[in-house]
Amino acid sequence: MRTTSEAPVAEPPPVKRAAGLAGGARDASGGPGGASAAVEVRDLGHSFGELGVIDRLELAVPPGDVLGIVGPSGCGKSTLLELVSGLREPSRGTIAVSGARSGEERLARCAYMPQRDLLLPWLSAIDNAALAPRNRGASRSEARRLAHPLFERFGLAGFEGSRPAELSGGMRQRIAFLRTLLAEKPVLLLDEPFASLDALTRAEMQEWLAAALTAESRTTVLVTHDVEEALYLSDRVAVLSARPARLIAELEAPGPRAVPRLDAVTSPGFIAARERALAALTGARR
Repeated sequence: MRTTSEAPVAEPPPVKRAAGLAGGARDASGGPGGASAAVEVRDLGHSFGELGVIDRLELAVPPGDVLGIVGPSGCGKSTLLELVSGLREPSRGTIAVSGARSGEERLARCAYMPQRDLLLPWLSAIDNAALAPRNRGASRSEARRLAHPLFERFGLAGFEGSRPAELSGGMRQRIAFLRTLLAEKPVLLLDEPFASLDALTRAEMQEWLAAALTAESRTTVLVTHDVEEALYLSDRVAVLSARPARLIAELEAPGPRAVPRLDAVTSPGFIAARERALAALTGARR
């Protein structure tokens, strides 16, 4: 049994993304040419009592796109994911996930990965990853059969029997992501998935997740405080204002996503995109 050392990850081929900064222009449907949006937020507002956290928010994510969301701390980013997922109902406005509007229907279409990995310490890595099939009624052997190929695919082969305490933070996050994938939902909601990791491990995990999102091609909404992370992992980045959150900028991210991370983040196009996003975020904090 291996313990805390990281396993190598075979990266899928890179995906091409729109180059440069197009300013984020989209039609009302959320995609080019009138394609239906996988996630659509219209005139969204939400409050906790007298505290307004989201106000008149408009977003649309085409099928297969990754939307990164950045904004000041406490501006309502995590609340937005809870609303999209159907865990909460908005105070006003509408949310649709693959055309479904009710909370129950949205929840059926979304897989939510929170900031902490929340692995169950008494289960093995493969049984933690296979929780979603088990919850759908699959037997333990069937759930493990479904999870096993993902361990090989995402660099975790040989760690199937390890307990969470025997794994590094990055490996725990990979297993949490596999658990999210095995929920088999068309929309992934990732809430600061690497916030608890050190800087070096976080950079490695960003490159790993870039390859994983390329291979899976799921519609994804990613919340992060890290502008560089958002630009590297996403197709577009939405910048939110301070609470109550409003959309103040939407940027096309430079691509491709799955090139080596260092090459991506040091390219002139990426640096220009980062400066533009930081300028918008600085304005959002005022």
